[in-house]
Amino acid sequence: FQGLNRLLLEAEDARPGEVLAREFIESDTSGFEEFAEHARQVGWDDLLAATGLTRAEIEAVRDDVLRSERVIVCWAMGVTQHKHAVPTIREIVNFLLLRGNLGRAGAGACPVRGHSNVQGDRTVGIWEQMPDHFLDALRDEFGFEPPRPHGLDSVNTVKAMHEGRVKVFLGVAGNFVRAAPDSDFTEAAMRRCHLTAHVSTKLNRSHTVCGGTALILPTLGRTEKDLQAGGEQFVTVENSMSEVHTSHGKLKPASPLLLSEVAILSRLARHTLGTTPDLPWEEFEADYGAIRDRISRVVPGLHDFNRRVTRPGGIRLPNPVNEGVYPTATGKAMFTRNSWEMPQVPEGHLLLQTLRSHDQWNTIPYTLNDRYRGIHGSRQVVLVNPADLTALGLAEGDRVDLVSVWEGGVERRAEGFQVVPYPASRGSAAAYYPETQVLVPLDSVADISNQPTSKGILVRLEPTG
Repeated sequence: FQGLNRLLLEAEDARPGEVLAREFIESDTSGFEEFAEHARQVGWDDLLAATGLTRAEIEAVRDDVLRSERVIVCWAMGVTQHKHAVPTIREIVNFLLLRGNLGRAGAGACPVRGHSNVQGDRTVGIWEQMPDHFLDALRDEFGFEPPRPHGLDSVNTVKAMHEGRVKVFLGVAGNFVRAAPDSDFTEAAMRRCHLTAHVSTKLNRSHTVCGGTALILPTLGRTEKDLQAGGEQFVTVENSMSEVHTSHGKLKPASPLLLSEVAILSRLARHTLGTTPDLPWEEFEADYGAIRDRISRVVPGLHDFNRRVTRPGGIRLPNPVNEGVYPTATGKAMFTRNSWEMPQVPEGHLLLQTLRSHDQWNTIPYTLNDRYRGIHGSRQVVLVNPADLTALGLAEGDRVDLVSVWEGGVERRAEGFQVVPYPASRGSAAAYYPETQVLVPLDSVADISNQPTSKGILVRLEPTG
């Protein structure tokens, strides 16, 4: 993206007023001159070494951009799980700003998030650093004073459990010990809790990593019919386009004894909190519409929630940028200067990325087959460019340990992987997640965001004989 941005600036030099969205840049952005000065200093030798592309290939992308009236940039965990993820995303935003591809229909930034549960977190504002205006709305609606100190993200939660500062773990779905990095450290942290409890639809590894007392609370899946005292219920989900819509279970429940997630959480709240605060937990359990009524008075964009969500297409959540509103220090979209940093890979090493297989749903249900890549019967595989295999003295079917290498000489090992030739980029390799989470130390996180770095892992492949 820095290469593209330099090329766009040079194209504007050659055709003043024809390439950049000058009016938009002047009215809606800040920091352009400083950004442009920095972007012009990016060196082509670095760019080509980092990307593995030729200059002609990057120029071809520039030409596509110049022919396009609107551009959308989509990305997923392949960008966010890098040490330099935040400056990379900021450079993507710079790219979009140059031609006015923010704040108008059919253009913009599209971070593709995970399944609907993850997206639903955004719907109702689940974050460990909630702003005061949201907490004020909670206070006004429910009649209690929410805690103001910020909470812990996943990395800091694992550290706090390991240190004994967090004593109770309650997971609503998910497979925490497999999703978190530094598998051995995370499991040790979980075992130090006094209580570990999981509200789950599927058995997984986290259930076997127990605190002093361990509970599994089986729950209805979203595909199963949910009958409560108020009748058949539906829940809402959010898609990657910020649209909230209904989801109705259609299958007969696996057991008549299963409780819904809402019922489990409502009963836990009633038995632990009592009447402090005094909330109608039984009503919430009986009729999920009562919960949505409360949400409608707290979460911006979800007013009249129950009626609007049942319409075709559901509810599109507000996006301030689409309305030309930029919640920044300048009140405008901000160009940024992002320093050039590139991983240095010693001879005999590769950069490993993690990925998911076909039909893998995060860290819970998945099979040993991957139709996407023609792999069957195993997930303990590492995909490597054939030329790299030759250079490393390896062949298809060889068994290796993956050894990650970190600052200070720290190494982590994932044992017993089979080598598979694959047309990956030279110098890179790939293996499945979460099997390779053991390779990532807990302190290896993206700058600023504190996101674990499951991409760009420096590894060597050690033959096991």
